[in-house]
Amino acid sequence: MTWLITGGAGYIGAHVAHAMAGAGERVVVLDDMSTGVPERLPDGVPLVRGSLLDRELLDRTLAEHAVTGVVHLAAKKQVGESVEQPLRYYRENVYGLTVLMEAVVAAEDVRSFLFSSSAAVYGVPDVELITEDTPAVPINPYGETKLAGEWLVRATGRAHGITTACLRYFNVAGAARPELADTGVFNIIPMFFDRITRGEPPRIFGNDYPTPDGTCIRDYIHVADLADAHLTVARRLAESDADGEDEGIGAGSGAEDLTVNIGRGEGVSVRELARIVAEVTGSGVPAMVEPRRAGDAARAVASVERIGKELGWTATRGVREMVESAWEGWLLHHPEIRTR
Repeated sequence: MTWLITGGAGYIGAHVAHAMAGAGERVVVLDDMSTGVPERLPDGVPLVRGSLLDRELLDRTLAEHAVTGVVHLAAKKQVGESVEQPLRYYRENVYGLTVLMEAVVAAEDVRSFLFSSSAAVYGVPDVELITEDTPAVPINPYGETKLAGEWLVRATGRAHGITTACLRYFNVAGAARPELADTGVFNIIPMFFDRITRGEPPRIFGNDYPTPDGTCIRDYIHVADLADAHLTVARRLAESDADGEDEGIGAGSGAEDLTVNIGRGEGVSVRELARIVAEVTGSGVPAMVEPRRAGDAARAVASVERIGKELGWTATRGVREMVESAWEGWLLHHPEIRTR
């Protein structure tokens, strides 16, 4: 097969590209380079620069590279920004996906589609572990666009015999290698790093939640584990499609509507995470507590039973490894820190 990875030059996308290409899969990347970095890509992987809104480019890319499967990661993903710019998020995340799905259906040779979703589809459920059957009630436009994307992918797959999967992943962190590290300051670990390297205390939003230490509890997944999960699911989709054709029952019968959480199934409090970050970075700056942020759940931890049972996949890297690898990447991209 040949896989098109949209958003493949981004932080998560590049890890997926490395995992799939390193396992012998043929890969081509499409990225509008709004957050992508071409140097992240594996040697020999073609890069097509352009937007999902460009139907002509999509048609040409799918045909010229003989694409048979798509891993769709390209999307806008900042929760706060989505509240401020809902029209932009629906255009990029939902309309962009619509254009891509139209091109996929027209291409006919694309038989597998893996959609990068998010735990944001669940909103703030009051449960110990979030299963794939937990009601999806997103509380911001970003989560809404991801849920709408799932609906669109599943419906298109059923209608056109395309095997599909939606991966709902939780808090992504770490780096497989320093040059692939997250360079943005939008997720909690880079936010901690940014404050520490500026001599400012890391911020903890709220310490009065009904948790053991009063701070929010989250499920963190190493980006390398996440990339491996993409590879595992993509191969299952391809196998299911092939099995359906061999049995004469049509493509898409084996793995339609596969929806799985991607996490570790273990919770870590924000205060505990701050402690690990302080140890790894050698920071002596204590964290400061600020008021709660609207919409933060006290606990959001994945049940990972389904992906373990159905695909035999499990995460193997812990939180300290995430922080250590992320810090190595932070130092690489901020060389001035080493000279202080």
